[in-house]
Amino acid sequence: MLRLTWVQPEDLLGHELRQAHQDGRRPTAVERRWNTAGGPDAPVRAGASPQPASRYLRQLAEDLLDELADLPSRLQDREPTGLARIKSLCPDWPSPDRAAGPPADLEARLHAAWLGRAVGCLLGKPVEKLPLTGIRQLARATGNWPLATYFTARGVPQPLLDTHPWNRRSAGTSLAENIDGMPEDDDLNYPLLNLLLLQRRTRNFTTADVAGLWLDELPAGRAFTAERVAYRNLLSGIEPPHTARHRNPFREWIGALIRADLHGWTNAGDPAAAAEQAYRDATLSHTANGVYAAMFTAATIATAATGTADVHTSLRTGLGVVPPHSRLAEAVRHAVRLARCHEDFDTVVDELHTRHSAYHWVHAVPNTALVAAALTHADGDFTGSICRAVSGGWDTDSNGATAGSVAALVAGTPTALPDHWTAPLKNRLATSIADFDGTGFDTLAHLTLLEATRP
Repeated sequence: MLRLTWVQPEDLLGHELRQAHQDGRRPTAVERRWNTAGGPDAPVRAGASPQPASRYLRQLAEDLLDELADLPSRLQDREPTGLARIKSLCPDWPSPDRAAGPPADLEARLHAAWLGRAVGCLLGKPVEKLPLTGIRQLARATGNWPLATYFTARGVPQPLLDTHPWNRRSAGTSLAENIDGMPEDDDLNYPLLNLLLLQRRTRNFTTADVAGLWLDELPAGRAFTAERVAYRNLLSGIEPPHTARHRNPFREWIGALIRADLHGWTNAGDPAAAAEQAYRDATLSHTANGVYAAMFTAATIATAATGTADVHTSLRTGLGVVPPHSRLAEAVRHAVRLARCHEDFDTVVDELHTRHSAYHWVHAVPNTALVAAALTHADGDFTGSICRAVSGGWDTDSNGATAGSVAALVAGTPTALPDHWTAPLKNRLATSIADFDGTGFDTLAHLTLLEATRP
């Protein structure tokens, strides 16, 4: 029986109830009706419940999703989605003027950033969806804790593997003994899509241009959570930005964040422009904190790409494009304080997991906080940043990818990244996006440079 993930109404309803509690609505009456009718909770880790709902429950879920969408939020004034309102709430919004020109070594930094994103993603792939205890036990079983290199199954006791099995989609290509180039992953597919976007539409693209590109180039099965719902909405004739809200309980999850790198890479020294590009991309599928996470990441990367800012300056600049009283801004500030106060990063992680226990493991708020903590605690060091980001759990491959991109920009060149990380990639990436399958990271860096320097 086919149970398509992330789209069935009976599975979306539980996530929307959780989202309503978090964004300041009052869903108690709707929640009571769903529970009284025998409606299931949202799937804990996967995107679909094991059994289909009855026709009655499915119809009820659709009706309740629409009712929930109409509930007013108590947080809407401090967590808007409109760009003008976001900017009005940000007293430290960066200067909108583009830098005089990209740094002379930008192509080398972009090469490092593409590699860093791939390495961090690859490190996190085999343990995606595993609980924090499982990640720690698997790494310790092979003497790889604190985390310092790719995960391996060699030497792991079978009972531990039975309790915490590797991610079934990824283990065959991402454990140390199996790596043969960079396997396909949505964390690399979206930067490729956005490279195509800039090639075809320039930096003046619209959200509708993003939608058209997805329909042309993104296989539906390669989109997940908020992106899959937005894709379905487009096929149903719903236009952006309503695609982000219609029956889309994942609109504050991490998907827009993982699409942000290209916007930062192509706006070195202009974090405001990077944030606004990320905004136009993100609002196809996300709202509020989901959008802020993308803007924060793009602005942080645009600052790091200059080669003149350390990771701490870059993160502070990134926070300048986020409404300061939003949940995302508060979570990032808290995470950075923790990272500065505790020498042991496991302590930082444990406190973050306690604070953000109400959020789904793919939500943007805890994951963005973890990335900021990892970069801060490692002082921008590449190995330290990706290993801390992945060892902190939640969306491990996405967090490793973003931390890797930022830290690699700070490192400055591909040769500054340790060979044991980059050599297994063999300068080759697999993808189902356009004609990029098998492309080298050096080629991607050059193509990105052309967009970064286009007048």
